[in-house]
Amino acid sequence: MSETRHPTGLRIASGAVLAALLSGCAALGLGDASLPADAPRIIGSESPRDRDHERLVAAFGGEVRAPQAQRLLTDITNRLVMATDRPDESYRVTILNSPVVNAFALPNGRLYVTRGLLALANDSSEVAAVLSHEIAHVTLRHASQRNEMQARSTLIKRVTEDVLNDAEQAAVVQSQARSSLASFSRSQELEADQAGVKVLARAGFDPYGAPRFLTALDRSATASRSDGPGAERMTSHPSTGERINLALQAARRAGAPGVGETDRLDYLAAIDGIPYGDDPADGVVKGRRFSHARLGVAFEAPDGFTLENTSEAVLGASPDGGRRLLFDAADTPSGQSLEEVLRSTWSDTIEPGSLETTTINGLPVATATSNGKEWSFRLSAIRIGNTTYRLIMAVRDGAGDLESMFQRTLNTVRQVKPDEARQIRPLKLQVVTAQEGDTAQRLAERMPVDRALERFLLLNGLERNAPLRVGERYKVVVE
Repeated sequence: MSETRHPTGLRIASGAVLAALLSGCAALGLGDASLPADAPRIIGSESPRDRDHERLVAAFGGEVRAPQAQRLLTDITNRLVMATDRPDESYRVTILNSPVVNAFALPNGRLYVTRGLLALANDSSEVAAVLSHEIAHVTLRHASQRNEMQARSTLIKRVTEDVLNDAEQAAVVQSQARSSLASFSRSQELEADQAGVKVLARAGFDPYGAPRFLTALDRSATASRSDGPGAERMTSHPSTGERINLALQAARRAGAPGVGETDRLDYLAAIDGIPYGDDPADGVVKGRRFSHARLGVAFEAPDGFTLENTSEAVLGASPDGGRRLLFDAADTPSGQSLEEVLRSTWSDTIEPGSLETTTINGLPVATATSNGKEWSFRLSAIRIGNTTYRLIMAVRDGAGDLESMFQRTLNTVRQVKPDEARQIRPLKLQVVTAQEGDTAQRLAERMPVDRALERFLLLNGLERNAPLRVGERYKVVVE
């Protein structure tokens, strides 16, 4: 949870984030200019470009100051641009302070990569593949094409609705338009992949860096993937498996393995020391525990829950998606009671007589119940100092004991004292050289993260039980 959007904390999450409580969070795909729920849409915006850039950077946690990595990305970008059909165009790369693996481009040549993406990549050719893909979106004018198609769909819907006065047919047209736009975007992604691999090889990089990075991306998403039946059909991106296969075919057309540069050592040197994982200024998730040093609040999710710290709220879900939680914060009007907070920030009906007040861990708390068609909710508002936090838990019908789960979780909400807050340190990547006797397990044991071995293997593109090579450089996470 970021505190950059509100004077004293985090605002109550938007409707889109509340919807994510029930639908789950989809990872942003490469090439997607999507933003957090409360950020403006940038592509097609009429606001000044510099302002667009500033608001977008703010939405993704700010800009990372990493001079060595910035220089490398700039050099890679310049090299790629010279290999395109538009070598006179200007591009600029920004490193975003987000642990999410993502990259995207704006039509004006602004390129963005997250530090999460830099941590996942293992050499310069892999990052070059990402940048080449994004440059292809710009040179192929995908943003303007998509905007034109969206405008046509909107016009057709408006004519059907207003002129023909046929709301039912308008709904059909709107559904067809969404499907067409999704297919259009999938074709754009594949087109950018193919064009990107060609430019990658033409610039002298290893074209196999593209399928390698897509494979790493697929592995990083596997653990949290929760797409339901039919989700693949309507997604705006093709499946990663499809992209890997087609990128591999394109790389083979460019040449045999080993024909291009990877620059692994230079890349690892450039990212050595960059921040890793959650920014402590925005709160830290460690397993089922969330703590925010500056806001001074912490809680623990139920067993089996996976937590995601977004810009507006902490979202949690059980493996089957049938149990979910949301934790967020907001300033409240002076004198507003906790009961009024729940009434004013919850759009559905609160069950009559369910509002209660109590004290937990020395903090004033109000709780309530709300029931929907398929989900049941337990709501709470907790006040620490001048900030009010909400813990909302939801259970799909028949998915578990909501009351017991809610009470156990609510009982863990507490104020973080200054001494404890000072112990919440940022994590960073460190590049180490494997010594005789080192194993993946041994290096992973140094890492103060959950599922350390799995994280080490993912960061270094290694399969389980793969031996380490003495003298080879590997990434580990340290405080």
